[in-house]
Amino acid sequence: MNQSVEMVKTAFNALSDKKGEDITIIDIQNVSVMADYFIIASGTNSSQVQAMVDNAENELGRKGFVCKQMEGYRSANWILMDYGDIIIHVFDRENRLFYDLERIWRDGKTVELEALDNL
Repeated sequence: MNQSVEMVKTAFNALSDKKGEDITIIDIQNVSVMADYFIIASGTNSSQVQAMVDNAENELGRKGFVCKQMEGYRSANWILMDYGDIIIHVFDRENRLFYDLERIWRDGKTVELEALDNL
């Protein structure tokens, strides 16, 4: 399994463990040089959004992956975590609808977690 896929699976499960909603994986390898994957998830309030991010950072850290940059933690309406190969976006519901990253990155390919096992 390549590093990007391992990071995506770890992050997905960490966000899911904290009851993240509508977790979406977008493969952007053929669309951008910025990263291989985006993970987009929602939480119901700022405390949950922060808990999701904390858990993702802890679980990725346990596997030796270091967050290069994090933005928005204090306000917790959109937190961006940059791991180089993957970028994690955790929103509250309202801001996820407003920014609609899935529409902006529609040229990427939405991937199911199970499909990553075949990569």
